[in-house]
Amino acid sequence: MTKIKYCFASVLFLFGAVLIAQEEAPKERESGHTNQSAFKQLYEEFSTPNTYRSASGAPGPDYYQQQANYVMNIELDDKNHRISGDETITYINNSPDDLEFLWVQLDQNIREKDSKALLKNGEGVPMAYRTSTFNGKFLNEPFDGGFVIEHVKDASGKALPHTINFTMMRIDLPQPLKSKAQISFSIKWNFNIPDHTVDRARSGYEEFTDGNRAYVIAQFFPRMAVYNDVEGWQNHQFWGNGEFALTFGDYDVNITVPADHVLDATGTLQNRKEIYSKDMMKRYEKAKKSYDKPVIIVTQAEAEEASKGFSEKKKTWRFKAKNVRDYGFATSRRFIWDMQAVKMSTKDVMAVSMYPPEGNPLWEEYSTKAVALTLKSYSSHTFDYPYPKAISVHAKNQGMEYPMICWNYGRPNADGTYSDRVKYGMISVIIHEVGHNYFPMIVNSDERQWGWMDEGLDTFMQYMAEQEFGEEFPEAVAPNKAYPSRRGAPSKIVPYMSGDQSTISPIMSNPENVYQLGPNAYGKPATALNILRETVMGRELFDHAFKTYSKRWMFKHPTPEDFFRTMEDASAVDLDYYWRGWFYTTDYVDMGVKGIKKYYVSNNPSEKLKAALAENGQKIEDLPPLVYLVEEDSAEFDANLKGKTPSESSVALKEFMMDNMTSAERAAVKEPKYFYEVTYDKPGGIPMPLIVEYTYADGTTENITYPAEIWRKNSKEVSVVISSQKELTGVLIDPKAETADIDTSNNGWPRKEEKSEFDEMKEKIKG
Repeated sequence: MTKIKYCFASVLFLFGAVLIAQEEAPKERESGHTNQSAFKQLYEEFSTPNTYRSASGAPGPDYYQQQANYVMNIELDDKNHRISGDETITYINNSPDDLEFLWVQLDQNIREKDSKALLKNGEGVPMAYRTSTFNGKFLNEPFDGGFVIEHVKDASGKALPHTINFTMMRIDLPQPLKSKAQISFSIKWNFNIPDHTVDRARSGYEEFTDGNRAYVIAQFFPRMAVYNDVEGWQNHQFWGNGEFALTFGDYDVNITVPADHVLDATGTLQNRKEIYSKDMMKRYEKAKKSYDKPVIIVTQAEAEEASKGFSEKKKTWRFKAKNVRDYGFATSRRFIWDMQAVKMSTKDVMAVSMYPPEGNPLWEEYSTKAVALTLKSYSSHTFDYPYPKAISVHAKNQGMEYPMICWNYGRPNADGTYSDRVKYGMISVIIHEVGHNYFPMIVNSDERQWGWMDEGLDTFMQYMAEQEFGEEFPEAVAPNKAYPSRRGAPSKIVPYMSGDQSTISPIMSNPENVYQLGPNAYGKPATALNILRETVMGRELFDHAFKTYSKRWMFKHPTPEDFFRTMEDASAVDLDYYWRGWFYTTDYVDMGVKGIKKYYVSNNPSEKLKAALAENGQKIEDLPPLVYLVEEDSAEFDANLKGKTPSESSVALKEFMMDNMTSAERAAVKEPKYFYEVTYDKPGGIPMPLIVEYTYADGTTENITYPAEIWRKNSKEVSVVISSQKELTGVLIDPKAETADIDTSNNGWPRKEEKSEFDEMKEKIKG
């Protein structure tokens, strides 16, 4: 900045300070008020840091988490679509507390015939039902798919008293489980598997026209609830929307299915050579070295041949998994199976897909590509994928995730053709569900309480991965040139944020209590993080902070505060206003150009300035030499000022330059001829950076981003000064649509005339 600019800045500051003193002087003393600033600290919303969770957002020195190890024997009855199992749970109490009882989750009880979940919504008669929903609701008997608990026993085989409350089971211990102690107990159970194509179950089977079924099985065993420093037992009931809070542990699982099935699951297969055919083993070994394309392990022809018979024999698949929070598997004789190696920085990971012939040719072309891309993309922004594989399973109308395995929709027409909508929908859901391995399968947030911490973070990561997919496979997105992401871009969330406030909830809401779960838990937090990365923080600061959070909370249980605090701790960016506006309220973004005034430098002060000084007991002659600015068309304005430089219009400025600058410095100064006061208002409640494009008479443009802090002292409107050698002809807020501004009609100056639909119709008729 040259000396002449410093001079102008000082004068404008003095001029502004005098006016503020005049305008804000209270005529009578007002009562005090509480701090309602959008920029106040989040002390009211945040809990006090402690030795378990530090103020930095990192785990504290006394952080702990429980562990639950499982040994399970599972059998699938394909004829009667029924599953049974026995499990031994070893529960390790790492907490400082002695536990009088244990809580076990029975999520399948939401599918009991008389489940309370069927009565939770009083929504009346909709305008239309899905055919399957209508059939299940009015034409058939309710499906009975709750757990049948055959026994709960201690390690010696003695029955343990237990009480079932809907989807939770309390096991009463004969004596408290001491801190740092462990206990083993067993549960035997069974339940009927639902047809997930009928009642939209997250787990179940699909039956094909030839009588074969494809099973995607999860939430299928009694699972330990979380006990932690935040809320003790997380034993909130499972009502359907709030997903799962789960404890990490090691799994040893034996799954018995018909001998002609192929199966994959969470964990590493222990008896591959017994289970695989010789051809499958050869193909598997080839896949371990194939990094550029998938290798078919079970071909479509083999799957179709297997579908012709129904074996009466059985096979048992044996898996082990370490440090996972849940378990899932998929099995069918109709599955095609392919695999591809993905190179991480320290090891190889296998990208896997399983799909019936109904999924081809789409699945063979894109599924494993999407899995591999997801692993590489997510790992680059967080941490290397730690598990040995990631599996994408095709299941009609499904989208659900578990450690190392997920089910995804996207089915071609019967003749094999498919639309772009189906293709992009399939790729996106695969990226999303595989991405859940990171959030919440590894960064293990409480989905039952904070749905956005897994869905929102994952949708944000999905958005970035989708763009990378388009770059890596341009033929897949041609002729669009870019991947058409459904969520993440700021413009995508505008319809939701500008909607009826009576049906919008803050992001920081329990998933069961929101009206529109998709925008609330997926779209809005993803958009907020995208804007934070691209516009507020910048990629370098954001990416470092996000990776710091991910690594800090790998295989741990973070809370929202841990995320918020870490993002600030690792970036030195104060984001209290941002978390409050986007996550704790239902406010929206709306900024506009309120007005513009033109000023000229003058020798003579305005009457307004004289009056302001007089009210404060001052006179012009008592002050040091000043440079005066007068508004165009005001009483003090002189048309002769137009076209003159400031030093030509102000004796005080000319003398200052002569006394304080060398002739070379004076010659180098480019004096502005135009001065503008641009006033911006903010009808919306969320403070955001003010991104402005200024256009000048010669056609050039200048882009300035004012930080969100510009609104910290006046949340309604602010004014900025623009000085230029060129005449200002246009002002446009948010020219690239980066802030999710819900009303762009007030974003420009001169204001563009909004044509009515009637006027547009008349123009079309004339044309």
